[in-house]
Amino acid sequence: IGNSRVKLTNAKDLVKRGLVPEGVDPLKVAADRLVADGVDVLHTIGGDDTNTTAADLAAFLKDNDYNLTVVGLPKTIDNDVVPIRQSLGADTAADQSVLFAKNVVAEHNAASRLLIIHEIMGRNCGWLTAATARKYREWLEAQTWVPAIGLDKRAWDIHGVYVPEAVIDIAAEAARLSKVMDEVGCVNLFISEGAGVESIVAELEAAGEEVARDAFGHIRLDKVNPGAWFGQQFAQKLGADKTLVQKSGYFARSAASDEFDLDLIDTMADFAVDAALRGEPGLIGQDEERGGELRSIEFSRIKGGKPFDITQAWYVDLVKAIGQDAPVAAAPAEH
Repeated sequence: IGNSRVKLTNAKDLVKRGLVPEGVDPLKVAADRLVADGVDVLHTIGGDDTNTTAADLAAFLKDNDYNLTVVGLPKTIDNDVVPIRQSLGADTAADQSVLFAKNVVAEHNAASRLLIIHEIMGRNCGWLTAATARKYREWLEAQTWVPAIGLDKRAWDIHGVYVPEAVIDIAAEAARLSKVMDEVGCVNLFISEGAGVESIVAELEAAGEEVARDAFGHIRLDKVNPGAWFGQQFAQKLGADKTLVQKSGYFARSAASDEFDLDLIDTMADFAVDAALRGEPGLIGQDEERGGELRSIEFSRIKGGKPFDITQAWYVDLVKAIGQDAPVAAAPAEH
């Protein structure tokens, strides 16, 4: 549908972009435009930025007696909205990231001592990276491998998974991965785009560089480029002849929904329409703080940056299976 990346409480940015004149309340401008257009129900579809902005608008409407209901749907492949159990599109993105990874990892046979970095979306949350790794290894285990003709399971496997929620010991990982490179001839890493960002930003700022941020205050990850940073950290230490950094984000998030997401969309959309007809504002989702009940969740409780739980048994088992130590929690990231 589109996204203007507008934060209605960031008046300075809106004035700068010529969207509102100086001295007006953007929330009032938006509300009055909707009323003038005859809108009495606004459905917002997006992640934490979309829905926290929807919350600001819903609060303004209520406080100023506008007859307009805002009902949101959680659509973000990062799956990082508090307290939503599962965001629309996230499962599909994991499936698509696996498809992308299979084709990229196949490149290990095209060069010697190849370092492959698969960068996956996830600014503050490692869920998508973890889910992709889990689904990829399920595919891996289901295949028949013939090492004698170059189809070596070890070379197709994941050798490291890095998410924002876990401590990354570069020196220890480099020592471990050097052995993998020597034995297997390649190293394949799955990383969240938010992994290691604080270290990268610290380096940039120490060098006197200004780190670009968007209207929501988020670090512009395209300017930071975590995948390239990890490549620089590991390539020389591993004796890599070539480094290949590939980003699956835009490929994964543009795909048509899989069956899991189609069912979830159908359920949530029906509930959203009913909530709107009742005049009940909120964000529709399975409320983790209410036993997973599907309900219209109060906008005041909606937050972004929900961390991925790295202590879950399946994730601990996954990282151990690929040779990493059990994950250690990192300090919470700034949002």
